[in-house]
Amino acid sequence: MAYDLEEQEQIANFKAFWDRFGNPIMWVLIIALLGYAGYNYWNSQQRGKAVEASGLYDELVNSAQAKDQAKVKRIAADIESKFDATLYAQMAALTAAKAAFDANDLATAKAQLQWAIDHGNDEYKSVARLRLAGVLLDEKAYDKALALLNGEFPAQFAAEVADRKGDVLVAQNKLPDARTAYQAALDKMDKKHPGRQIVQIKLDAIGGAPVTAQVAVKPAA
Repeated sequence: MAYDLEEQEQIANFKAFWDRFGNPIMWVLIIALLGYAGYNYWNSQQRGKAVEASGLYDELVNSAQAKDQAKVKRIAADIESKFDATLYAQMAALTAAKAAFDANDLATAKAQLQWAIDHGNDEYKSVARLRLAGVLLDEKAYDKALALLNGEFPAQFAAEVADRKGDVLVAQNKLPDARTAYQAALDKMDKKHPGRQIVQIKLDAIGGAPVTAQVAVKPAA
């Protein structure tokens, strides 16, 4: 009989607890289940988007190789509008910019590079800024090019930025500054860097290392 009374008391306590907290508990469980389902759905959607974006990007690359500029522009716009949060959109912008530059369509090249700058991560944004500086150099917009290059870049781009600054400064006939920039590029490059020899050739072509970087040679006694 004591057991029955204890059991009834437990049941009564549980009923009282459930009457008070049952609905909030159920809502928490429902929200958690909906959140889990939503997360799985989002992951599924993202995977689907990545597959679709990948297919479009492959088509873009093939169109660029075929020099079908109209198709390149159309696919790039499609990827950038539908999949702007993916790396494929940034890759598409850079690929479309290269195709436009090769076709001497500098306006489109600049627009695509600016899109990558506005939407890309640090790495893609830096590549786009370097390439846009190159386009501005070709257009003789030297001050705009230097303004881009004087912004902040991740450390791994220091050599490429200095090299491109040297190119702009040579075009401005500021040879002492250009020597300093090229020397800075060499100083930042590993000995096995594939672009090191090219930078050295450019530096030699404008008179070699800057005076401050040259080793003083004592005259013979």
